[in-house]
Amino acid sequence: MEKHLHIIALNVPFPVDYGGVVDLFWKLPSLQAQGVNIHLHCFDYGRGQQPILKKYCASVNYYERQEGHKGFSTSVPHIVASRKHEGLLNRLLEDDYPILMEGVHCTWLLNDPRFTNRRKFVRIHNVEHKYYQRLFQNSTGIFKKLYYANESRLLKKYEHWMADKATAYWGVTHDDVNYYRQQLNCSTIDYLPVYLPADWKVSGLEGMGSYCLYHGDLSVPANERQAAWLLKEVFGKLKIPFVVAGKNPSEKLQQLAHAQQHTCIVSNPTELEMQDMIRKAHIHVLPSTHTTGIQIKLLNALYNGRHCVVNDAMVQGTGLEPACFIGNTANAMQEIIAQLHYKPFTDEELKIRERLLSKMFSNEANARQQVKWIWGE
Repeated sequence: MEKHLHIIALNVPFPVDYGGVVDLFWKLPSLQAQGVNIHLHCFDYGRGQQPILKKYCASVNYYERQEGHKGFSTSVPHIVASRKHEGLLNRLLEDDYPILMEGVHCTWLLNDPRFTNRRKFVRIHNVEHKYYQRLFQNSTGIFKKLYYANESRLLKKYEHWMADKATAYWGVTHDDVNYYRQQLNCSTIDYLPVYLPADWKVSGLEGMGSYCLYHGDLSVPANERQAAWLLKEVFGKLKIPFVVAGKNPSEKLQQLAHAQQHTCIVSNPTELEMQDMIRKAHIHVLPSTHTTGIQIKLLNALYNGRHCVVNDAMVQGTGLEPACFIGNTANAMQEIIAQLHYKPFTDEELKIRERLLSKMFSNEANARQQVKWIWGE
């Protein structure tokens, strides 16, 4: 029997230039290798059509996300309402193939009675209302704060409502799965690890690196706040070379990074440049403000870099604690970094990571499991 699957992606999943699209993109070749004919539906709001997606999909369709007032609703979260598209719904109704919705963002069709008897699956990327609550706490502009607060409020109601509306749900961390089971009474959620780049192997270089590194999308308020906190509270007192790297840093953050001789910022590095910086760093310093979902930048550092210093929020529910050094205050991080600054990265540490990560992440195993869940094979 031929296997056909509709996948609704919240964004165009290529280029793979930020953490949110890694799982989306690498799922495609992995499911294709299991004989799945993928019919991909992408919401495009600036990334454009990407011919490479046709390599892995039987069909690719693009839809405009409803920006501005058109995408707002008083009762449905904006991330959902702005992705309501009648053209998409009509196309899905042309057959009876199962549907995978990537994130709460893509679940509008759960409101549509025409899909009541359809096999429907939702990939949970975060406990979204908790994520938006953190965005509210980390944002400074009054209009952004109001938006994030309202979105968090709507998402809390919506996630409760939708938790029994699909055939099954798949979370990216055990904590997210447990939250859906215990707090939202979702009995059909299972853990499915993230899909990762096929060429990622545990390949951190032994010995000594050159600097400490924080990397991420610096246009995200929480990431900017973490970078600023590290510059002021950790490396303001710890005179060890520190590099901040990522997309679209603000002028304020750039000035802060250049205010000290031992700190700097690299704006909008290419993917090759970023990976080169990750390999050359001695210590990756990656605190987080939220405990839901899993952050690809940490996995990137664990696969391709040396020592990793994080806080509890970064690793909670991920199982990655044995591969990291954990500090939850500026003083604790300073002490850990000062010790690691003179500590070579060893083959023994590489082997610990290899044993841990090889058990947790396998694109092939993920794809086989999804095929089993969807088609019972």
